[in-house]
Amino acid sequence: MAFHWESKFTQGDSFDQINWVKRTAKIGSSDGRIIFEQKDVEVPEFWSQTATDIVASKYFSGKKNTPERETSIKQLINRVVNTISGWGMKDNYFDSAESGQNFENDLRWLLVNQYASFNSPVWFNLGVIEHPQCSACFILSVEDTMDSILKDWYTIEGKIFQGGSGSGISVSKIRSSKEQLSKGGFSSGPVTFMQGADGVANSIRSGGRTRRAAKMVVLNADHPDIKDFIYCKQNTEEMAQVLAQTGKYDTTLDGKLFSIYTTLPFQNANNSVRVTDEFMEKVMNNEIWDLKAVSTGESLERVRARELLEWCADAAWHSADPGMQYDTIINKWHTCPNSGRINASNPCSEYMHLDNSACNLASINFLRFLKEDGRFDIELFKKAVDTMILAQDILVDNSSYPTEKITKNARNFRQLGLGFANLGALLMAEGLPYDSDEGRAMAGALSSILCGEAYRMSAEIAKHTGPFGGYELNKEPMLNVIGMH
Repeated sequence: MAFHWESKFTQGDSFDQINWVKRTAKIGSSDGRIIFEQKDVEVPEFWSQTATDIVASKYFSGKKNTPERETSIKQLINRVVNTISGWGMKDNYFDSAESGQNFENDLRWLLVNQYASFNSPVWFNLGVIEHPQCSACFILSVEDTMDSILKDWYTIEGKIFQGGSGSGISVSKIRSSKEQLSKGGFSSGPVTFMQGADGVANSIRSGGRTRRAAKMVVLNADHPDIKDFIYCKQNTEEMAQVLAQTGKYDTTLDGKLFSIYTTLPFQNANNSVRVTDEFMEKVMNNEIWDLKAVSTGESLERVRARELLEWCADAAWHSADPGMQYDTIINKWHTCPNSGRINASNPCSEYMHLDNSACNLASINFLRFLKEDGRFDIELFKKAVDTMILAQDILVDNSSYPTEKITKNARNFRQLGLGFANLGALLMAEGLPYDSDEGRAMAGALSSILCGEAYRMSAEIAKHTGPFGGYELNKEPMLNVIGMH
């Protein structure tokens, strides 16, 4: 049974309801150079200049100064919206052409009026590439073999960056530099191999555009190389400062070939230490923590848990990394543990799920739902959630993925990430401090409504298309997590 979609927001073409103007989009560098410029860009009058600059420079398709180059927000949004609605009709999401058209109009209205937005690969790739990569976030896996490091990690990650997406990976399965190899000598250790992966990321501009790749690297707190991992970015930052003091080398961050920050390793990843409840209890009690061999599980070194946490705090103070991931609580809230545990996250840590999986993302703009009288329009908000969740589900089967494993998991588990933007601006508009019970209450309430409505809409989709492929195996833990919510 397909959806009968009634118009939620608009009748007819939302573009006709907007006053359009033409502007020059321009992006400059820190040293005053013009990196990008495009004149006569057609945008809605209420869009900011910043939005104009970003969208034209990052998301317009076609080579600059050619007839193929997009020149209007209308072209960009139609390219994306028409592709998604066409896929929805092809895959029988809608019961009629009228329903499909209503959905298309609603989605166009949300995007052009800045109520919501998709992740970058959707804007990069839809309507441009025949089999587009639509997911922004991937979680990979790597085993303790050279084949896996070079193929499963370096090669696949490079393909993900090429499509404009980011990835995360746990390197905890790679033997430490303190463990011997079968033919003698010692393993290089995961931190050494991180340099190679960093080089891959450094050499590939995400989606062939003007930003670098995004990546996350995770290491378990009981890995023998944990101290090297914790301090790798701080040590490199200190090297950068020494080189910068000579005055001979470029220190900009915009990707010049021989910039200090392009040449030195560990510049393209966020690093996170993975800790358990057991570790945190030992921190509280100032107890000993074992660093264990990956190959045998034997203790190779013993440190105080509190000292290890102090290393993390010290390094983060100097270089902003590493972050922390709380393994026990993350896996407690895992909806599909019978299919595998959660070992890592995407670069920004908003997506955590199975290894070798993908998630397409979108964000709801909280500020747009604030009415003139200061009330938040809950009903409009819920309708926006419904529309975006359906659009994201349509993307899953029509997206391309870099490996068969990821393709299978993405289509079986249908991971959708619907988040929010402008929470801070909403609180300021309401006169609520960030650090206040009232501010936290509003953030919690809106997050709860978003989550509950997204689950409700997912259930509606399941009534039409059937539940996701991994549901039956994970039915009990899935419902347990919903119960915890």
